[in-house]
Amino acid sequence: MSINMKNTQHSRTASRTTPPGPLDSAKGTLADRVTGALYEQIRQGDFAPGARMPSENELTERFQVSRTVIREAISRLKSEGLVGSRRGSGTVVLAPNNATPFRLDIDVHDSIQAVLRVIELRRGVEGEMAALAAQRRTKVQNQSIQQALKSIDRAVSEGKDGVEEDFAFHAAISAAAHNPLYTSLLEFLSQFLQAAIRVARINEARREDFSQQVRNEHALIAQAISDGDADAARAAALRHMENSAQRIQAADTAFWASEGGKAARRLAQAKGLK
Repeated sequence: MSINMKNTQHSRTASRTTPPGPLDSAKGTLADRVTGALYEQIRQGDFAPGARMPSENELTERFQVSRTVIREAISRLKSEGLVGSRRGSGTVVLAPNNATPFRLDIDVHDSIQAVLRVIELRRGVEGEMAALAAQRRTKVQNQSIQQALKSIDRAVSEGKDGVEEDFAFHAAISAAAHNPLYTSLLEFLSQFLQAAIRVARINEARREDFSQQVRNEHALIAQAISDGDADAARAAALRHMENSAQRIQAADTAFWASEGGKAARRLAQAKGLK
């Protein structure tokens, strides 16, 4: 699938627009290719340090991809220290520096282990995040979590995979924790988290019992947060992660030969920008 860039206008701080060039024939996922294109534009000076990046909607229109792809690409650029968030300005290009950006390297050749490592990482984060959300969430944030939960079911009923909605549910919990580091961490890890969620949801969609388990697990997390029960929220989130790992381990050969297996292999190879 090729990406066609439309000739939309850049922000006033951008000096010129780099043509598509080799982007159309590049290999990799859509997120890989959008990330690479934006990386080259920043490297070549199309966006000067301090310049505001085009909005999510503008990039979606320009590259003709989904918002999820754009978010993943921006997340990767942030992890490389190329762009950052600035209050009132959105995403801006950062000045070059000699710091070595933190990279998350899954470093395995086994697709199952790639997914399980991300789940293990999530287990420690999600448990405390849910507990804090139960203690600190506001009424509005609680409503956002409940709405995010409903959005997952609505997406599935419309024939979607629910990956973006699943991630949004956990992002709503991170916002309710009232610790911006959790939100920043989820944003940084979004490339890996959404890939692991995609693998899990493809697997779970193949079995009604798995799908029902996930719905119940999400509902228990949301209910504990709504009740203000930190211990129950933590336990429910940890149980969700543990069960997610068990469901992946129970996947059969047919699953690993399907689109789910392909998604897991892409996760195993994920290393960020090259």
